[in-house]
Amino acid sequence: MKRYAIVIEKAPNNFAAYVPDLPGCVATGATFEETEREVREAIEFHLEGLREDGLPIPEPVTRVDYSEVPG
Repeated sequence: MKRYAIVIEKAPNNFAAYVPDLPGCVATGATFEETEREVREAIEFHLEGLREDGLPIPEPVTRVDYSEVPG
């Protein structure tokens, strides 16, 4: 099993998500939870398409961390 990082951002009217290690794999939703669900489905769909096309599955290399700053 591979583990891909996802990024979910607040847009003006919704939320948007992308997967840095899978270019073109994106999703949107009205809420954070919906967007998280949608991007997980998008990952499965994206990987399925790569397999069907005989293309290599990218390795997950992006790491996520947080930095605390005073404020």
